[in-house]
Amino acid sequence: MTASIEIDNQILQEWIVTQMDPKAIEQELKALGYDEGKVSAYLKAYRKAKHARRQFIGFMVTGLGAVLGFISCVLSLVNPIPELYNLILFGLTSVAILLIVAGMYLVFE
Repeated sequence: MTASIEIDNQILQEWIVTQMDPKAIEQELKALGYDEGKVSAYLKAYRKAKHARRQFIGFMVTGLGAVLGFISCVLSLVNPIPELYNLILFGLTSVAILLIVAGMYLVFE
């Protein structure tokens, strides 16, 4: 079994806000005297925190696209304003699909 290494989340958030480069983080931690295992644990936690934020944004964009697609579908079926049928059917649906694809890109990258 490996010993768990305690990670300071405040330091991680500070690095994310300042958008530090992983190499700069590694040099900073080595200058503070951390061993190689702790440095790699901090780098792994930093990357995980950065990806978690991006993934959250991706889920939000995908959800927005899904809601917009649903609204487009309902408005196309109900057809409350016949003059806007093509705009709703093709325009709103296209925007919804673009949002869903962009959100999935952020989630799966």
